[in-house]
Amino acid sequence: MFSWRKTKLQAVSLHQSRLTSLFRGMLPLDAIEVTVTISQASLQHGLAGNTHLYKAGNPIVLSTLRSSTTFHVWSVHRTEAFSTISGSILLQARDPAKLNEEIQIAVDEHRCDEVWRLFVKHMQMEGFPRKSVVNNVLVCFAESLDSNWLQKGYSLVEQAYEESKQNLLEKEPLVYLSLALAKSGMAVPASTILRKLVETEEYPHVSSWSAVLAHMSLEGSGSYLSAELVLEIGYLFQNNRVDPRKKSNASLLAMKPNTQALNIALAGCLLFGTTRKAEQLLDMIPKIGVKADANLLVIMAHIYERNGRREELRKLQRHIDEACNLNDSQFWQFYNCLLMCHLKFGDLQSASKMVLEMLRRGKVARNSLGAAILGFDTADDDRLNLKKVSGKVSEVKEHDDPDIKVGSIHSMIPYDEFSRDRKFLKLEAEAKDILDALLAKLHVQVKLITSKHGVLQPTEEIYVKLAKAFLESGKMKELAEFLLKAEHEDSPVSSDNSMLVNVINACISLGMLDQAHDLLDEMRMAGVRTGSLVYSLLLKAYCKTNRTREVTSLLRDAQKAGIQLDSSCYEALIQSQVIQNDTHGALNVFKEMKEAKIPRGGNQQFEKLLKGCEGNAEAGLMSKLLREIREGQSLDAGVHDWNNVIHFFSKKGLMQDAEKALTRMRSLGHSPNAQTFHSMVTGYAAIGSKYTEVTELWGEMKSIAAATSVMRFDQELLDAVLYTFVRGGFFSRANEVVEMMEKKNMFVDKYKYRMLFLKYHKTAYKGKAPKVQSESQLKKREAGLIFKKWLGLS
Repeated sequence: MFSWRKTKLQAVSLHQSRLTSLFRGMLPLDAIEVTVTISQASLQHGLAGNTHLYKAGNPIVLSTLRSSTTFHVWSVHRTEAFSTISGSILLQARDPAKLNEEIQIAVDEHRCDEVWRLFVKHMQMEGFPRKSVVNNVLVCFAESLDSNWLQKGYSLVEQAYEESKQNLLEKEPLVYLSLALAKSGMAVPASTILRKLVETEEYPHVSSWSAVLAHMSLEGSGSYLSAELVLEIGYLFQNNRVDPRKKSNASLLAMKPNTQALNIALAGCLLFGTTRKAEQLLDMIPKIGVKADANLLVIMAHIYERNGRREELRKLQRHIDEACNLNDSQFWQFYNCLLMCHLKFGDLQSASKMVLEMLRRGKVARNSLGAAILGFDTADDDRLNLKKVSGKVSEVKEHDDPDIKVGSIHSMIPYDEFSRDRKFLKLEAEAKDILDALLAKLHVQVKLITSKHGVLQPTEEIYVKLAKAFLESGKMKELAEFLLKAEHEDSPVSSDNSMLVNVINACISLGMLDQAHDLLDEMRMAGVRTGSLVYSLLLKAYCKTNRTREVTSLLRDAQKAGIQLDSSCYEALIQSQVIQNDTHGALNVFKEMKEAKIPRGGNQQFEKLLKGCEGNAEAGLMSKLLREIREGQSLDAGVHDWNNVIHFFSKKGLMQDAEKALTRMRSLGHSPNAQTFHSMVTGYAAIGSKYTEVTELWGEMKSIAAATSVMRFDQELLDAVLYTFVRGGFFSRANEVVEMMEKKNMFVDKYKYRMLFLKYHKTAYKGKAPKVQSESQLKKREAGLIFKKWLGLS
């Protein structure tokens, strides 16, 4: 025990540096660290208010001490508050090496709270502990899968990089922590760790980072980040930049995106609606030399369909037909996409031919006892030819609940197993399970086509969409021909329950009486006899709208067809005559009804059916058609055509041609949408220095969005606009985009924009503002500082 002089020490404050200087002269020469514990009594006298660091029982590191020695200070004066406080302060020496051991013991016992307490104490003493201890702490926090400890582990990684001490961090623990963060739904820190590893050339193996990617892709912002990561990593390998013959490139080549990584990122984009970002990934595939498997082919079909790339779908069709390892689900997903694309472009002829060919092949299969499992082979004219699928058809798993439930999501592989698995086979299997679950959700979205006994068959949904499209285009004759042919190929049903009658009934209930009458005429001229119900319904509808001429024409048609109307029709006719003050005509109708001996209380079948439809009851094809026409959006095929033209020119960098196409599109009355502007903005960004043009487009987008509902800002469009503005230094506009994205609760990849800002504007807005500057310069500087602050760089 060292003895102290009974002296009073003047302390302006109790901060660490000040106390160190006060006590340094009184400590032994071999001192290396001292901690201070303030007694509860001192706290009661007001010492706690001096600084937030001092709490009862909390150690405060002052300087250093080699030996374990205890000291007593008789009194301390605090002059800061103009008062004197007396109390005993206990100073106790700590050995850093012993503290490292204590941290390791707490890690081994998985006592995260104790690990954190000792780690903080060591950081206060002399900074980061030993390298092995730091990495073991990260592993301990990762194994806990507790969001609190994961966040603390990530904060340690951030601090290490900020202090340029990343050499303390090993690759495997960082990947392990990233995986734990991704599993806990913390996609941003998980992706940041992977980006830091790539930045410092500590390249993670593709099987490990694709597992992180898989867990990130289970939610919206994570799926967007997954696509960004694949694009960033894939950029390193484009156009054979990495020489595979050099041994020094082995670790880099092991990171190269493979088919599974791409499938995961693309499936995530599809499920969360970022299909234009997905198309950027597709454009990258041939540049990095990744081979497509069956899953990738089907995913590509979904992306092309969502983005309206019908020509790309037709090119893909050859690969689908030649692939021998596609199962039923993958096969009908492709043809569902092709059908959807035909509908988008208003190509009703091709769509109806596909449906009829499916029905014909289904009929052949049903009538053929020895029929093999059949598939489709579609030629350029969209004829579907049968082919035998070699091998056993993969069984399609039905997923009643499309939510992804993978057991390994909520558990971590023990780190010992993780570190021993040098090829990351377990992580690869885990990623594959999640990919299968993502693909199962895509399968659930297929609604136009199903499969029976290995043969593709249309669902009621495709009849509904085709009927609506024919009706909107006014092609009554073609609709009737299609439905009659479909009835002929499909299983026979009663005339009053046929598809055509259901469509006519739907038209009547929606007030589309002329279309209903036209379809009925087509049905009659084709020699198809129907019951009295459809005539009764149409006649009553005409009576309600006082369309006397049409009523007379319909009665004549009914008589020619030998249709006997029920009493409700006569009652409607009588009421109509009375309303028009034609009492003589009303009496004639009443006499005719009496002579025909028609009982009162006519057929109420349709009324019950209609009430069922209105009450959301299941009423088959008619109910679905009613809902589709009332709620479904009308398609403008011209928009898709022009979007493809503009996309082609923008992709090739021919922006003058793209501008002309956009002008022509407007002149023809087609309103540009988010996809149109996205193609233009990304085209300008690719060639660079076209920031003024993007600013003009930004103004046009806002005016269209304010005036109509056609233009809807989405994450992909705003992200592309923001990237261009930040790249060009248009921070006032960039702040507008950020404000809009945050208002719409859209995810913004701050890391990407932080790196972009540091790359092109690192020295901007540093130091004091110039004394002389114009108002525009002042506003520009202010906008730049606001954006810089938003990035966290101020």
